[in-house]
Amino acid sequence: MNYIGSKLSLIPFITTTVENVVGGDLSAYVFCDIFAGTGIVGRSFKTLVNKIISNDIEYYSYVLNKNYIWNHREIERKDEYICKLNNLSPIVDGFIYKNYCLGGNSGRQYFSDYNGMMIDAMRTQIEKWKYIGEIDDNLYYFLLCSLLESADKVANTASVYGAYLKSLKKAAQKPLVVTPANYQLNSNEHEVYNADANELIKLVSGDILYLDPPYNARQYGANYHMLNTIAEYRPFQPKGKTGLREYTRSKYCSRTTVKSKFEQLISDANFRFIFLSYNNEGLMSFNEISDIMKKYGRYDVVNTKYHRFKADKSENRNHKSTSTVEYLHILEKY
Repeated sequence: MNYIGSKLSLIPFITTTVENVVGGDLSAYVFCDIFAGTGIVGRSFKTLVNKIISNDIEYYSYVLNKNYIWNHREIERKDEYICKLNNLSPIVDGFIYKNYCLGGNSGRQYFSDYNGMMIDAMRTQIEKWKYIGEIDDNLYYFLLCSLLESADKVANTASVYGAYLKSLKKAAQKPLVVTPANYQLNSNEHEVYNADANELIKLVSGDILYLDPPYNARQYGANYHMLNTIAEYRPFQPKGKTGLREYTRSKYCSRTTVKSKFEQLISDANFRFIFLSYNNEGLMSFNEISDIMKKYGRYDVVNTKYHRFKADKSENRNHKSTSTVEYLHILEKY
């Protein structure tokens, strides 16, 4: 998934740093990823620790992490149900087709007409299977996660869902085929939440807290509204040219509120080790972060340079490479 602030390329840096600070053997530890996003960091630690606590306020993220983190045992017949989804016939009266495809007369083109109709058919069928008790929660989130990621691959956008392209790009012209969102198997139970991080932090505890909050003014609820719409699949009145839904505005995306929310999170955290990923383009300055964290224990910081990719506005989804410094702020809390 093409995701803002993805830490995929930084996983070796993050993992090595955590192991160097905490110790090489993490098997007895509880690891909390409280701004989980696609869950890539939690997934990387899933087989290394005793338990993952994963959270994100966006519902699509909750769905992804219910599959990738919460699911940990083999699900019987999951490939059979993937085949059933791919053999469905498109439907013409679904919410995605009517509101986000040109054929639905909305004027929007997030998906081709065929793919929009298939998303509706698949999403409706998954919910029907769940309602009649044919599938359990494990299979439900596996199928829904698989649909979300597969639909994202054929979305007619430059990068995120803040806008759609005027003409269908090549990837969006391909027919939607759901591929399995396979997850790691292990014997440990894990927890996944869909909550405000500053509220959840008062209710959970553990050993390692990893923080990857939004670092600029871009709201995830707006940039990924289509994924929330597919994941929730509840009718609403789309607003404006881009068909936005109501969404939660994170206070971490505002310069006036981010520092107070961050310090409150650190203050309330019942974890010994806290690691914060934040780059040199964030709303909080390096000194603001270090000054806050130093109040609560022994502080250190490491950094690495990496290339991230910014999608331009062309219909070809070209990318420009930008060098960025990623800081991993470290706090051993007293």
